Amino acid sequence: MKLPHLNLDDYAYSFAKARAIKRHHHFYVGPTNSGKTYQALNTLIAAKSGVYLAPLRLLAMEVRDKLMEAGVPCNLITGEERVIIAGAQHTASTIEMMNPTKQVDVAIIDEIQMLQDPDRGSAWTAALVGVPARQVFICGSNAVTELCLSAIKHLNETAEITELQRMTPLILEDDSLCGAKYSKPKLKTKLQKGDAIIAFSRKDVLTFSARFRQWGFTVASIYGALSPEVRRHESARFCNGEADILVATDAIGMGLNLPIRRVIFANIFKFDGVASRLLNATEVRQIAGRAGRFGIYNTGYVNIMEDDERFHIAHMLATDDTSDLDKLPIAANIGQIEAISNQLHTAKISECLEYFANRLQFNHALFALSKIAAQLNQALLVDGFAPRLSLKDKFIFTCAPISINVNIEKDYFLLCLKSVVEHAIRTLPPAPNWLNSNNPKHLEQAEILSQNISLYAWLSFKFPQIFVDVESIPHFRKSVSRYIERALLTQAGYIDTQRECDLLKFKNGFR
Repeated sequence: MKLPHLNLDDYAYSFAKARAIKRHHHFYVGPTNSGKTYQALNTLIAAKSGVYLAPLRLLAMEVRDKLMEAGVPCNLITGEERVIIAGAQHTASTIEMMNPTKQVDVAIIDEIQMLQDPDRGSAWTAALVGVPARQVFICGSNAVTELCLSAIKHLNETAEITELQRMTPLILEDDSLCGAKYSKPKLKTKLQKGDAIIAFSRKDVLTFSARFRQWGFTVASIYGALSPEVRRHESARFCNGEADILVATDAIGMGLNLPIRRVIFANIFKFDGVASRLLNATEVRQIAGRAGRFGIYNTGYVNIMEDDERFHIAHMLATDDTSDLDKLPIAANIGQIEAISNQLHTAKISECLEYFANRLQFNHALFALSKIAAQLNQALLVDGFAPRLSLKDKFIFTCAPISINVNIEKDYFLLCLKSVVEHAIRTLPPAPNWLNSNNPKHLEQAEILSQNISLYAWLSFKFPQIFVDVESIPHFRKSVSRYIERALLTQAGYIDTQRECDLLKFKNGFR
């Protein structure tokens, strides 16, 4: 079945403003610590108008601060906030908030390799094809450059490429920290000020952080469940020398220019939501490349825990990380979903999305329909709990920034959904009585509360008549962030890391 109203073949021409101007693209591609974004930001600051499109709210906030410090008034627009400066001609925003109708002189699309992301890659496609700027600066690794150039050629636009090299050498140290076998006593003697230990779970970050504090180090901690406000606070502690060591997940792989002397991989495996797998070349390069910040260190160093892990990291650092992505992912919009709904005679958003992703006849040389597993899971939840909600409102909830595999996050999501179904005003969650305490035992609850505040803020722009507590968000968010920052300084971790648990199971298996 082909639905004529979808116009997927004309995807590029749905961005009328971009098609009406002559765009020129500047690629600044290279590894981490090559100064690629720095070059583009200087042009943005000097331009009469411009937009910076960030992969993270944290990066949008940081770039906005840089422009403001340079005397350039700059708006901040993310899914959770709108900070508008009267007369400002510059905007820093998350990439999903790209405005295809506002023309500017300069646009920066950061971390272009995120085109490969199965859940969010379509936002980079929309920016690449649709940002209405005469000069478009595309920054990131070289992984998807050829695919992007094919798109630009298809659009009859022009491009130039500047390939940058690291400004400091990156060296994989000869000897691992623990030798042939992982050992806590050996690890203790090898840690140094300026080290960043990269773990791949919240549990391991908290456990290493608590242990290193017991060993006499001051520690900063960064992981995905922390809000941008807390991440900025923790990174500032490391930058100003208040923390000797940073313990983080691969959340530091994008943005956050930190004075890291040496990156240490706590493991070479990560759980990707489906299974535990080896780190790939893009991940290893992005993380390892954080070592040896230019202007602070002359050289960056990389290390691992055990000797056997060295080969994989060395191989990934030397491997070409060119992506095998051969088409640009594009996502469904509400107009397309409504067309499918009318054709299939269904009000179920999950059926419409499933049809869009898996059964729609669409064969284009340049574009492909994006994989929507996470969105489809949310759609099934929405259909089950709000079958009578309008298709438009259902679609909004399928795009909400939550992790429905976290039960408490899912519970709050469903409470918000219930409020919209019932047209009932929902205020912010109540402030818990432990919020002003120094007791770290509520850390996980505080992280979830922070996520719930973010969802509330996001929904307040979609349903302002329901989520009315907007003015209270900044103060409440700040209070929760301050509690988390205090808790990180004293939390006790989980006794053993995942590696140590696995070693213990292995030993017990041979008794």
